Amino acid sequence: MTEREKMLSGELYDPTDKELEQLRVNARKLARKYNLTDEDDQEEQAQILRELLTATEELPYLQAPVYFDYGCNTFFGKFSSANFNFTCLDVCEIHIGDNVMIGPNVTLATPMHPLLPEERNIRMREDGSFYNLEYAKPITIKDNCWLASNVVVCGGVTIGEGCVIGVGSVVTKDIPPYSLAVGNPCRVIRKITEKDHMLDGIEKN
Repeated sequence: MTEREKMLSGELYDPTDKELEQLRVNARKLARKYNLTDEDDQEEQAQILRELLTATEELPYLQAPVYFDYGCNTFFGKFSSANFNFTCLDVCEIHIGDNVMIGPNVTLATPMHPLLPEERNIRMREDGSFYNLEYAKPITIKDNCWLASNVVVCGGVTIGEGCVIGVGSVVTKDIPPYSLAVGNPCRVIRKITEKDHMLDGIEKN
């Protein structure tokens, strides 16, 4: 297996691999270019996102600045958006569904590191170059979710459809559908139900 294949399958891999280094450099150049593009230059922004988010057919609305490790490992559904300072560490795949709202300063972090220091510390090859080993777990955010400001979602987590994740939450475990969940670590407070309907919202039949 290549280091890229190991990375995407959740195995220990070497992030100093030349292919991976080039992919990261490319993604960060594109993100930096996007961040320096005026938001009223929509054609230019869309072109940059097409190069950055190559796995996404319908582009999201991303309020600059944004930050990606790879870009090509992130999949957005329809009508999804992210506010300022969206950080997407997409070492493993990140799947974001339709109509997902992401607040400012949200981080999606798939990378993981061994717990034992001797396994995660920098190592030296016979040629004198240095490397380390890490791994990652995927993240899935289902349709119709809202992640409020300063939320962190950790690798291996699935957030079910229709969830609301409260401000400042750190999501370390799966959240079932239609849950209001908050805290560090994030916990379900209650289900979201028809009782949460707002009178001035969408008309109910």
